[in-house]
Amino acid sequence: MRFRPDTWRPRLEPFEAGHVLDIGKESTSGRRGDRELGRDDVTALRSHAGDDPAGLRDLFVAVMIWGSGTTNGRGPRHTYAALSDARLKDVLRDTHASVRSGNLEAAYTRFTLNGVGRSFFTKWFAALDDRGPDADRALILDARVFRSLNALGWTSREAAGVSHWPTRYAVYVSTMHTWARELGVTAEWLEWLLFDVNGRVSVEAA
Repeated sequence: MRFRPDTWRPRLEPFEAGHVLDIGKESTSGRRGDRELGRDDVTALRSHAGDDPAGLRDLFVAVMIWGSGTTNGRGPRHTYAALSDARLKDVLRDTHASVRSGNLEAAYTRFTLNGVGRSFFTKWFAALDDRGPDADRALILDARVFRSLNALGWTSREAAGVSHWPTRYAVYVSTMHTWARELGVTAEWLEWLLFDVNGRVSVEAA
């Protein structure tokens, strides 16, 4: 994902988080000074974060940058709002513990920060989850993924049997991992595919 450090810097430096803009690599396209940040870069940063509050904050900032790129002009502003939120340290610590213990429902319930909605905090969950391949690791659930699921006739409310969003998210994750095992792919790849097609799917009648 390509991003512009100059756009983000004024929103991060007040929190001494401007150094996060150095991760990734220089972009070979776009405006001069742009950088590229990928999922692998976020994963590498996770290995350095550990349980350290500053490390978790840096990882959170990287996730917000990765999720925003250059197309979401609200990303820097929303990240500033989250970094300004007095709950930040506790929310990042608690959701980190919940995700790593496999309690995604608890993580979803706990995550409340100014400026950060489901599309971004589930990216945070996915970035945190370093459990092994046999675990139903956290996945991103954003509008594009939802659009594809709905186009396929699957809804989280119907699958979960309740309207409670934390439960619906946990059911989404477990369902995706079940499908992935049946198809012989990773759940992360399946999530990416649903994101990529963005609801442009057709379902043939049996």
